[in-house]
Amino acid sequence: MATVAGVLTLFAVGAAPSVAADDVQSKQWYLSAMKADELWKSSTGVGVKIAVIDTGVSRTPSLKGRVEPGKDFAGVSGGPLDDYDGHGTTMAELIVGTGRGGLKGLAPGAEVISFRIGLGKRFDDKPDRVPAAIRAAADSDAQIISMSFTSEYMSPTEKKAVQYARSKGKLLFAGVGNDAEKKNYIGYPAAYPEITGVSAADKTGRVAKYSEFGAFVDLAAPGLGIPHWCDATFRSYCDEGGGGTSSATAIASASAALVWSKHPDWTANQVLRVLIDTAGRDWPKDEPSDYLGYGLIRPARNVVKGEGKPGPADVDPITNKKTPGAGPDADGAAPSASGSAPVASSQPARKNPRKNASDGEPAAAVKSSDDDSGRPWLALGGAAAVAVIGGGAFAAVRARRRA
Repeated sequence: MATVAGVLTLFAVGAAPSVAADDVQSKQWYLSAMKADELWKSSTGVGVKIAVIDTGVSRTPSLKGRVEPGKDFAGVSGGPLDDYDGHGTTMAELIVGTGRGGLKGLAPGAEVISFRIGLGKRFDDKPDRVPAAIRAAADSDAQIISMSFTSEYMSPTEKKAVQYARSKGKLLFAGVGNDAEKKNYIGYPAAYPEITGVSAADKTGRVAKYSEFGAFVDLAAPGLGIPHWCDATFRSYCDEGGGGTSSATAIASASAALVWSKHPDWTANQVLRVLIDTAGRDWPKDEPSDYLGYGLIRPARNVVKGEGKPGPADVDPITNKKTPGAGPDADGAAPSASGSAPVASSQPARKNPRKNASDGEPAAAVKSSDDDSGRPWLALGGAAAVAVIGGGAFAAVRARRRA
């Protein structure tokens, strides 16, 4: 069985260098939308490490002092701190960038550990290197594993690696993919139950038309119109065609780092449960959307306002199953004082899936009960419809590509 497949990439597709490093932050619309300045007064992610499994992470000025080498599984010249593409470095900057001469990360006090893999058609003959990278990240001291790549094929070896990482108490995020307008296949590793699948949304809280949809979508994060390094020369950023579920995954990982830094005694289950509890949505939490999952990720509701209940330390908030490597069985500690929740046998059914707006389904109105009703990245309500966006043509190849 084939183990890798192609997905669409929004990076560097018909994009010309257009953003200088010194003003790129003006393009990071989601920082103001999520009130990052207020967030950073309570948490910057200090003490949390995120494993970025990607094309490598080069030490740009914005990443000075924020990145350390993990291991290299790409099999090309260089190492984990040599980005052969520019994609991995962008992801790292979106998470922990200091903003000195480049992107400002949502969790600038956190640190990244780089694990370099091969993304692209030329790496198709080396599929087992991805599971090896996941295992290496699981064995590192990173608490969060961020994976901005996807494939349409499940790999038994990769599945076991993901399960191993979860058993080590890691919180895993992966992009669901950008191919919804063509075949919308089930994307891996996002579709594994141990991983939080992330879709891409815009300024209004609407999911991108290209963002994959289905029962494997768990949360949505900003993913449209986000600057990125144009290529591995690191001369300038591009702002056309930027983002996708790759960037959304990085921003979701950074959001988790902010919460975990604020509550260092929590487990991965508790951090994820609070992200789900505080996500923006205008539908019942027990009926997650095929497009936005449990809603728009909004860490400020916990980090600044103290909202969200962590619940039991050893129960996965999505599958409602007990997890190995967390809770009292792991270190003898008692579960959170918030109490235990009943353990169910499966995750909630996806009722009333939200259709693509271009298929004739009207866009749902954003409804909110607080003072930020017009600002979905802050408000209690979210948006549930698919936004029709502009953009050029995208080419698909049968290769594991960035999400």
